[in-house]
Amino acid sequence: MDLHAIIIEDEQAGLDNLKNILLSCCSHVKVIAEARNIEEGYLVLTDKSLQPDVVFMDINLNNELVFNLLDRLDSINFEIIFVTAYQQHAVRACAYSSIGFISKPIDPSLLKEAIERVRIGEDEDMKDRLEVFRGHINHMNPFKKITIASLDEMHFIHIHEIVRLQSDDNYTIFHTKNGGKIIASKTIKSYENMFIPFNFFRVHRSHIVNLNYIQKFIKGDSAHLIMMDGTKIDVSRRRKGPFSEKLKELQKELA
Repeated sequence: MDLHAIIIEDEQAGLDNLKNILLSCCSHVKVIAEARNIEEGYLVLTDKSLQPDVVFMDINLNNELVFNLLDRLDSINFEIIFVTAYQQHAVRACAYSSIGFISKPIDPSLLKEAIERVRIGEDEDMKDRLEVFRGHINHMNPFKKITIASLDEMHFIHIHEIVRLQSDDNYTIFHTKNGGKIIASKTIKSYENMFIPFNFFRVHRSHIVNLNYIQKFIKGDSAHLIMMDGTKIDVSRRRKGPFSEKLKELQKELA
């Protein structure tokens, strides 16, 4: 299925390079319009005759943030993939908000992966995802909320509501404090580093737990945790030592 695309890029060389890569590795992506600045971008995005499926855009356009453009739109009925050298917090912000991100210089294989994740007709929540993204990139509302992409939906959830993450082959099951479950279409490894700053710990190859929801830590040869909801979680032999050290660090912080 063809994807109709718009490119918003302030450097002509960067725009031409992206078009050439798309032509060589993603021929089903048809570029229907281009823009070099905020005003041109606004004109093409409000042109009802274009109807793009995906828009590739730089975060920084002629020393202006692209949010100055996006905030002017009444609705965003397309997917966004940021293609930029603007690295400050951007990769992490995109991960938390489930927005595509490709850094310059462009790796064709990563571009192809980002395009494969584009979901036509499921972009009603893009405004919400951008709000999550902007909160992370500006540190205005740092790391309070995450966007989780399941097979059919986008879920917006506060990090403190997540009790544990459970591996299920190429998927991850998020267990929330109200007993809910969200099945994400990513492996548990892709979330591991993301949650470290918020007192989550990978205690087993199949589990990452929120330390705030641990009720007991049973030591010994068959080390395991008892969570607040009564769930038993095994602690692997390899991770038992680092996990014990993490608990000691937290105790020192509370002392």
